[in-house]
Amino acid sequence: MNKQPILVVLHQERSSPGRVGQILLEKGFPLDIRRPVLGDPLPDTLAHHAGAVIFGGPMSVNDPDAFVKAEIDWISVPLRENKPYLGICLGAQMMVKNLGGTVAAEGNGLTEIGWYPLRATEHGRLLMRWPKMVYHFHREGFDVPRGVQLLAEGDAYPHQAIRYGDNAWGVQFHAELTRAMMHSWVVRGASRFVMPNAQQGREHLEGRMIFDAPLKAWLYDFLDLVFERSSAGDAGKHQTLDAPVAG
Repeated sequence: MNKQPILVVLHQERSSPGRVGQILLEKGFPLDIRRPVLGDPLPDTLAHHAGAVIFGGPMSVNDPDAFVKAEIDWISVPLRENKPYLGICLGAQMMVKNLGGTVAAEGNGLTEIGWYPLRATEHGRLLMRWPKMVYHFHREGFDVPRGVQLLAEGDAYPHQAIRYGDNAWGVQFHAELTRAMMHSWVVRGASRFVMPNAQQGREHLEGRMIFDAPLKAWLYDFLDLVFERSSAGDAGKHQTLDAPVAG
């Protein structure tokens, strides 16, 4: 039986779902890619989808743009319908805002741009094995709203992975980058490497050689964890990212 598609929400014209998209396609899920920032509508229901993924972007959840608020409000659809939802960086921050939480920069203005340690909480360790280093490109973080489980922690931004109920997940870091995407982010995001706590481009690329294999293996298993109910119950070419994301 054919699987229902997964709704993929991107935030730039040339953005790509990267490795997440590749793995989901490999697992048999078609992708329904939409870009609300360019006017694409979001569905009123996920009855015809296996779940949804909202990716990162250069905007902030605190920006006044109408599409930002619309996406934050829309997350109530998978939450209400108990459909699998995954928020990556900006997408995780949007879920936190939807649940009444706060998204803001760390007090000293620190960023996480490059590779940083990750530590699973007790809740996280009970679910799966987590990578020890993950890749970031952001300058804001989120708190943990009431009813949300913290699954993994970091240093500059302590809240790195969360789960709400049994179907909604958020991660602050980026496991989706292909090699081409990381090279693009390092080139186009070089101006941000002077920000507090940011790593230089060579550290991004050297870190990939050391830390990417376990991150990729984690992502494959994690996507099973997020979408396993859909894959059990429901019987495009990727372009180079135009600019690095900030959330």
